Amino acid sequence: MSLLPWHGEIWERLNGLKGRLPHAVLLKGRMGIGKLTLAQYWAKALLCEKPGQWDEPCGRCVACGWFQQGNHPDFRLVEPDSSGEEGTESGESRVKRSRQHIGVEQIRDLSDFLNVSSHRGGFRIALIHPADAMNAPAANALLKTLEEPGAGTVFILVSHHPQRLPATVLSRCHQISATRPDPGAAQGWLKEQGAAEPELCLAEAGGAPLAALEFSDVEYRQVRKNFLDALAKPKTLDPIVLADRLQKVEPARIVLWLQKWCYDLASLRLAGRVRYNPDFAERIAAVAPGTDLPGLTRYLRTLVAAQRVAQHPLNSRLFAEDLLLSYRELAQSRRGNS
Repeated sequence: MSLLPWHGEIWERLNGLKGRLPHAVLLKGRMGIGKLTLAQYWAKALLCEKPGQWDEPCGRCVACGWFQQGNHPDFRLVEPDSSGEEGTESGESRVKRSRQHIGVEQIRDLSDFLNVSSHRGGFRIALIHPADAMNAPAANALLKTLEEPGAGTVFILVSHHPQRLPATVLSRCHQISATRPDPGAAQGWLKEQGAAEPELCLAEAGGAPLAALEFSDVEYRQVRKNFLDALAKPKTLDPIVLADRLQKVEPARIVLWLQKWCYDLASLRLAGRVRYNPDFAERIAAVAPGTDLPGLTRYLRTLVAAQRVAQHPLNSRLFAEDLLLSYRELAQSRRGNS
């Protein structure tokens, strides 16, 4: 475990807190820039028993060894439960569904952990990622602990969407913003990781290198290209056929592709630039004049709503088909009125 190349400045800010360490720190910023990696590295440094010159973890002491193995007795990582929970569908069948939230029982278990004295005589650290995944009961349970933290207790909250956290939780945290990395540093790191087309992947990821690395997969890029090829030809787009071909693609991924494509259509009309899909800039420029800007704004709001249910749509094929039908109507709206 090590810092990412663009974490130098924020690492200095975190280390600057050590002399007056708050009991709760909120590390916030866009998804895919390595906030969790940074938070874990800082937690490891705080627990390290022989820190280096710049307060970095030594990697050799007992505490560092335990942390690296994932069993340090004074550290807990709380994330959405991936084990799944029982859910019902039509009929009497029951299926396992992966949780998308952090529940109140997880926070109560965390409180039990914090009520025990430190095993090594140092800090007890709770890392919650992403903090905005806590449901309302969980956030309320956390608030009670934040109001009366035990000695030596440090909460590290990592959030992609801090606006979703209750104001009462935010007010009790020292907030630090993790900014988007310099494009040069991000592209250099992607090249070192063997990413194909790092500049294009970084653009699609909105400047987030870890997300860009996922987008560099060869199969992913081909599926994306095929999808955008279809969007670029609204006159011949067949939503039923395309939705059928996309059955192996996660619905949330389809919504994101549509959001970025439509954002680029609007951005080109309003600001003359394409942000997310520079490899399709010419084709976006061909489609943009045929779209109605108020209709595009309404469709983008529809996509935001669709993203909320994209994890578990009742029928993924019909879900995609409906969105594509609406897109086709939008992309031909001005042509039809001219």
